[in-house]
Amino acid sequence: MIRRHLTFPCGTDTLVGTIDEAAGSTGVLLVSGGSEIRSGAFAGQAQIAAQLAARGHPVFRYDRRGIGDSTGSDPGFRDSAPDIAAALAAFRHEAPHVARVVAFGNCDAASALMLTGGAGCDALVLANPWTFDDETAPPPPSAIRARYAAKLKNPQELVRLATGKVSWRKLVGGLAHAARPDSGPSGLALQIEQGLAGFSGPVSILIAERDRTGQAFLASWNADDTRIRRCEGANHAFGEAHARDWLLAQLLEALSE
Repeated sequence: MIRRHLTFPCGTDTLVGTIDEAAGSTGVLLVSGGSEIRSGAFAGQAQIAAQLAARGHPVFRYDRRGIGDSTGSDPGFRDSAPDIAAALAAFRHEAPHVARVVAFGNCDAASALMLTGGAGCDALVLANPWTFDDETAPPPPSAIRARYAAKLKNPQELVRLATGKVSWRKLVGGLAHAARPDSGPSGLALQIEQGLAGFSGPVSILIAERDRTGQAFLASWNADDTRIRRCEGANHAFGEAHARDWLLAQLLEALSE
């Protein structure tokens, strides 16, 4: 496998990207979430890129404006369409043999891909899409109920409760919030739903069941959506060994379609 670093324009700014080369005609565009650099949390994006490239799929990663090695001011995920478009164009230029591009994003990177209607990619793998209008807002009551239900199935959590290692003040407050009805989808949830409706390619929506963001998404989304797949016991970054294997399998399945 050959890993190359390169630069490409986004308006008047210069973005920095990394391509893991491979001979396959189906490639992956990895879109980072938040202010995360292209290597990902604990180099998770770099590891996924190497694994996919080893299986014959070219992978392109990049830092959007104002993040990592790229110049300019960070526009935030809502205004990152030019960054995604520039990265996709650079990917196609650097790997002209790639005929099909699958985009993968976690958290607000997934939401950015949805807001842009797929950003010109051919298929989407969307993990734990961000649906909060206010970053400080608590999760929907149904998400809190799901979280408590999962904790009750975990023997370690029951031991923590029995031995007094759980804050009763926080527990009572959480239960009070969980007892309330959901207020309905957020404005962002409605926007990403509308954006995704304009995309005609294959879509997989991956949810880490221990993740607050993923639980909030489920609370605001159509529960009958057959595109949703859940990873039991996984955190937001799919950091557990079984979750990493599961995520890789989901990506490989999307690439094989």
